[in-house]
Amino acid sequence: MIKNRLARLVFGSTFVLTMMVPAIALAAEGAAAPADWQTNVGKAMAAGLAMGLSALGAGYAQAKIGSAGAGTLAERPEVAIWIITLQALPEVIVLLGFVSAIMINGA
Repeated sequence: MIKNRLARLVFGSTFVLTMMVPAIALAAEGAAAPADWQTNVGKAMAAGLAMGLSALGAGYAQAKIGSAGAGTLAERPEVAIWIITLQALPEVIVLLGFVSAIMINGA
């Protein structure tokens, strides 16, 4: 039960932060203009958080899928293509974080 709660916490926070960090960073541009270096530091921190947390979430997911997939392949080798596909799906989380980081820094 704790593992399920931990997984929900990790994935939920990763999703929320990946969606909220770009919004916060872009909203800071419209506010009162702080010093230029403060804006750049804020953007860099937001981009780092978006990329880092999405990578951590994907790594956690791939670890769980990989261990379950290894056990499945030991018993049923014919499902190898499904295991490879499931192993590649969490990479979308990293790609979303990467795109968010680019949007934060490029905007």
